Amino acid sequence: MAFYIARRLFWTLIVVAAVIAITFVVFYLLPAGDPALRFAGKNPNQTELDLIRHRLGLDQAWYVQFGKFIKTFFTGDQYGWPGLGYTFAGQSSVLHLILERAPRTLLLIMGSAILWLTTGVAIGVISAVKRRSAVDRAAMGFALFGISAPVFWLGLMALYIFWRQLGWAGGTGYVSPVDSVTGFFSHMILPWVVLASLYAAFYARMTRNNLLETLGEDYIRTARAKGLSERRVIFKHGLRASLTPIVTMFGLDVALLVGGAVITESVFNIQGLGYLAINGALTQDLPTVLGVVLLAAVAVAVMNLLVDVLYAFIDPRVRYV
Repeated sequence: MAFYIARRLFWTLIVVAAVIAITFVVFYLLPAGDPALRFAGKNPNQTELDLIRHRLGLDQAWYVQFGKFIKTFFTGDQYGWPGLGYTFAGQSSVLHLILERAPRTLLLIMGSAILWLTTGVAIGVISAVKRRSAVDRAAMGFALFGISAPVFWLGLMALYIFWRQLGWAGGTGYVSPVDSVTGFFSHMILPWVVLASLYAAFYARMTRNNLLETLGEDYIRTARAKGLSERRVIFKHGLRASLTPIVTMFGLDVALLVGGAVITESVFNIQGLGYLAINGALTQDLPTVLGVVLLAAVAVAVMNLLVDVLYAFIDPRVRYV
């Protein structure tokens, strides 16, 4: 297991470096204009543009900038480690911006992930056990609605009903739990529920299908023939064997959202990492985009590794060499 983890960590570094290199190439190949023009004022001359490009480091080839970025990342810069440089606009520390925005996104992900995993798996199990009943049809109707409803529409409807009309929840914006625990939960409950609704629908359908398939296996019939209770058969033998694809899906979903739940953050004005990435892309702020992309790439690679390690605990048949 230790050798497997070390090997995966090595390939994680390769993958992250490749993602950053592709981001550099895309930034320079896309005809999106010259970032220096945004900071040169009106009617700049060529000398002014050249000075700005030199100050921003844009007068060097992309692979030279890529090498400097990788070097600075490992050695650190004036803002600390890891060295992510400064933004084109405002010359602010990218590391500080990410550390400021990341808690908002991570808290959004954590709350939503708990909701969609528990509700999705629970609904899927109930639906599988009560197959072809009214409960099953109602559960699959919820899943269909969750998959079909656009997140931006669901978010706007939730704000209109539960904030404007009923006053049961806080409005848009973000309140730190350090400042007010009550305000934090009041403002985050709707984003959590809206984001979780989409994912819970997928998890409910996947859990139902996997569990139904597992309950048809020979060893399940053997367990029932031995006189085990239905609860023990379902939860210890059936559900445990059905969790492998769910764990895979959960790890990837959480990792991908680390880059920012862009639509949810926009609807509820949370301004987390998704806002930072979109704003960086619109303003052609390469260091900001690189910082968020790097964080998302590392999150995906690490979560993939954790999922693979969890397989060995969930399914005893899994062995790594």
